[in-house]
Amino acid sequence: MRRVMAAATAAALLGTALPAPASAGIYTDDMTRCLVRATAGPDQEVLMRWIFTIFAASPVTGNLANVTPAQRDASHEAAARLMQRLVLVDCKTETVAALKYEGSSAFEASFGALGQVAVRGLMTDPSVGAEMQRFATHIDAQKMEALLAEAGLQSGAKPAAGKPGAATH
Repeated sequence: MRRVMAAATAAALLGTALPAPASAGIYTDDMTRCLVRATAGPDQEVLMRWIFTIFAASPVTGNLANVTPAQRDASHEAAARLMQRLVLVDCKTETVAALKYEGSSAFEASFGALGQVAVRGLMTDPSVGAEMQRFATHIDAQKMEALLAEAGLQSGAKPAAGKPGAATH
């Protein structure tokens, strides 16, 4: 069971960066819908904090965040309680069916999707959006325009269907 939980943890994190499988199966889809439906408001915040604390553990990003060991432990504990509540209470029927008929990959896919929802919550936060806008101030607009022109595009234009490189107006 620890392997399945570790896989679900990894899936929740990897799910933030990787696309969901094209077809997970009806039982996995049911489990995923239930998990997402059952995690609202404060539960989403638990997931967002947990994902952040895990990313902050990386040597690449750790010096950018000030997460104390006590905060990290509290985040792990809150996320574990949430996961247990989801699979043992809120979505028990869907979890049992998904595991029974589609195996442990259902766990990975469902929690991966839940991780994507949590990261989407972070990305749609107005403060995060403002920081992303600050990034754009460091882009050389003229060089980007030249790149688009070389690709046969104008700013905001998309290639015409069936004609690679053709711009629409």
